[in-house]
Amino acid sequence: MKPLFLAFCALLSSHHLFAMDVSYTDSAIVIDGVAEQTWQQATWHDMPHLMDGSLPDSKQDFSGRYRLLWDKNYLYLQAEITDDKLIDTHADPTVNYWDDDCLEVFIDSDASGGNHQFNHTAFAYHIGLDNQAADYGPDKQAHLYTDHLKSQWRRSSEAPHNIIWEVAIKLYPDNYQEGQQNSPLVLTGDQVIGFMLAYCDNDGSDVREHFMGSHEVEPLNGSRNRGFIDASVFGKITLKL
Repeated sequence: MKPLFLAFCALLSSHHLFAMDVSYTDSAIVIDGVAEQTWQQATWHDMPHLMDGSLPDSKQDFSGRYRLLWDKNYLYLQAEITDDKLIDTHADPTVNYWDDDCLEVFIDSDASGGNHQFNHTAFAYHIGLDNQAADYGPDKQAHLYTDHLKSQWRRSSEAPHNIIWEVAIKLYPDNYQEGQQNSPLVLTGDQVIGFMLAYCDNDGSDVREHFMGSHEVEPLNGSRNRGFIDASVFGKITLKL
């Protein structure tokens, strides 16, 4: 009975794992907040999981979905976000950026997992409405890593509370060194990458009310807000040719 029990537990655990294939594009995506034809080859995925705060009151308060593509230079992300209030109250993009509306992209280039809060074995890019990207560095201070990506969002002309947010992200190896010249990786087929996506939603208070993500995170001491610390909670994507 023991092997059967262990197999059953493994099956239950695998139900919570987040893994998907990402298609290759031979046409570089223009990062402009416009859903060009190339995106039709990518599959939409929802962002329904609560990571911190409370659930949104309605789909107009917040709802989101996203899709991914890649080429040798970038992992491409397109998110469609419904948010009835866009809030950006911190002029300094390295101060309390998680309490403004922002798109948070978690990347672990070799899917090795582990603690990355104050090192660069993985990144938690908090991309603000000003398209600047912040994360913590080894000195335990927040820094901008906007040069790691291209970001642009645009309101929908048909649905004013909807925005299309596009990002092209360079990936870096585990030995990334703060303040040094670091070369991004050349992406290849069958490469496995740790990935998670979230959105911080502020409706006008001092702190964000909702923090919604792409997949479920198992709570630790009651908290699901673990992505900025532990890359082991990321899902995994596989780049496919």
